[in-house]
Amino acid sequence: MNNPFEQISAAFAPEYRVNLSIERLDGSIMLTLSDDSGVVAKRLISEAQRNDPVRLQRVIDSIRLGLAIELGQNPLQVLAALTRDHRHPASNLAN
Repeated sequence: MNNPFEQISAAFAPEYRVNLSIERLDGSIMLTLSDDSGVVAKRLISEAQRNDPVRLQRVIDSIRLGLAIELGQNPLQVLAALTRDHRHPASNLAN
């Protein structure tokens, strides 16, 4: 997936409403994730992060990990699932 906006949306859209907005003149964007209870996460993503697929994936993984910890999930299990996802892109965190 080459489009960073699509990559971000695809990473979170199943569970959350995804809003991406231009935040600064330097090209940074604000990612806001929300659900029925309201905003669950906000993250500023720099242009450099957005335009580098490896860095963007790290940002996505970091957000997933933070959300999982807040939901009371075991961080080690989440990290293992993220690692598994990178080796097998078709796998799912819910497994």
